[in-house]
Amino acid sequence: MRAALVAGLLAGYGVAVPVGAVGAHLVALTARTSLRTGACAALGVAAADGLYALIAAAGGGGLAPLLEPVAGPLRIGSALVLLALSARTAHGALRRRAGAAAAPEPAPPSPARAFLTLLGITLLNPLTVLYFAALVLGGGGRDAATSDTLARAVFVAAAFAASASWQLLLASGGALLGRALTGPRGRLLTALGSTALVAVLAVRLLVD
Repeated sequence: MRAALVAGLLAGYGVAVPVGAVGAHLVALTARTSLRTGACAALGVAAADGLYALIAAAGGGGLAPLLEPVAGPLRIGSALVLLALSARTAHGALRRRAGAAAAPEPAPPSPARAFLTLLGITLLNPLTVLYFAALVLGGGGRDAATSDTLARAVFVAAAFAASASWQLLLASGGALLGRALTGPRGRLLTALGSTALVAVLAVRLLVD
């Protein structure tokens, strides 16, 4: 059981720690809204990672040939969604900077909407389930995570907990950034800088 726990933690951190477009969007979202909204968004990312860990532990290597044909289109879809969110954020920030007082400022996303949005974006990346399947069946924790139902449950729970802890750390950083840059110029720079970073990382998804 300890081996399943360690394997799950390593797998969860392994997929969560490399900060890509989703992580950058999470930080920017929290900086613009609140820690509560960011925490819900972070749990959306972790829920997707946990679901893919569960699918990998239950389904195993038979998933790979099924997912490979759709991996490219789903990755493109994820990148396009992130680009659209970045464009919307940048447009809103520039309008506020230009003094468009007549146009009401768009309401920030609710915690539930933030959770569902980040859950959906993360689920569009089928490479995550292939990553977990490779770990479960190809080496890292194979015996621990596939030997019985309880061990698989421990593996999945540990992977979710690891991902959640990292995503919540990113959200906390975003909340601190939002508090530090509360003036109009700081908010503008934060919005434009974060959207540019997310856009660059999303484009990398398209060209990789």
